[in-house]
Amino acid sequence: MAPLPAVVAHADWSVAPGKRQVAVAVRQGDGRYLAGPVQKVGVGGGLLGRIGVPRERPAGAVVLGFDFPIGLPRAYAALVGVVDFRSALPGFGSGEWADFYLVATSREEVGWRRPFYPATPGGKGDRARWHLHEALGLDDAALLRRCERPWAEALFWTLGGRQVGKAAIDGWRGLLAPALRDGRLDVAVWPFDGPLDELVARGGVVVVETYPRELYGHLGVSFLRAPGSPPRSKRRQADRSANAAALLGWAEASGTVLARALREAVVSGFGPGAGGEDQFDAVAGLFGMLNVLLGGRDPGVPAGDEAVRRVEGWILGRSADRPL
Repeated sequence: MAPLPAVVAHADWSVAPGKRQVAVAVRQGDGRYLAGPVQKVGVGGGLLGRIGVPRERPAGAVVLGFDFPIGLPRAYAALVGVVDFRSALPGFGSGEWADFYLVATSREEVGWRRPFYPATPGGKGDRARWHLHEALGLDDAALLRRCERPWAEALFWTLGGRQVGKAAIDGWRGLLAPALRDGRLDVAVWPFDGPLDELVARGGVVVVETYPRELYGHLGVSFLRAPGSPPRSKRRQADRSANAAALLGWAEASGTVLARALREAVVSGFGPGAGGEDQFDAVAGLFGMLNVLLGGRDPGVPAGDEAVRRVEGWILGRSADRPL
């Protein structure tokens, strides 16, 4: 059997600190995981404290999942000479990369080492994706990682509801890079530092990238509209509650124990408040991570694709059958 981590946590990450939610599961003496109620991500302190990892915990690895991109598109990495994302990440924002996290306000400011754009919507026609393509010399397909193709929003585009660039900036600059520079932590980033089972067996902290909507299908969760019925939405409490049976069914089948407060939250659809959808994704992400770690789903990294392992990374549990 593959080794199991002591703690598994999934953070639903937002640029707004108040919207960040985390769900944590701790392995118990009988080998099963106990998942506690969703909590807000801490604002200050170290990585483990912010994510709510308990100080008193069993021996073993701590696996942390974040739903922001972790990696660079291979075409962009080749342009700027990055051959190893894991090694390059701590240096972004300083030296020759000093402007990396400064989102360009105009097309003239976009460059190879200042790729995020645009900082503001501007007037009609002032901001366009082709500005980014022209400045970097890369088209839509080249700005996507293999795990994102063919439908995702490009990492460097920072406008609109589907954009992920601002969350990546916040997560890399404020969370991952400081953790990698912290000599007190043994932090590995999957898949850059090796196969998932080997990293878990080694112990320490293992960081993985997640995408809750990918994990929905693994758990039987769905917001698809049924024929003849009104549209369904993760933002609606009743529609979240309608997926309680799928989440509870997965937990029972996997042997995962839910704290009473978490079970009640799942059944209620995480309440009527605006943060319900963030809490839902924190829990769906946690269950999806546990599903992989317990052997219910392959981590998914394509065999033989060195660019994925070195610069692009991968979304945990996503099928390896993605176009190049």
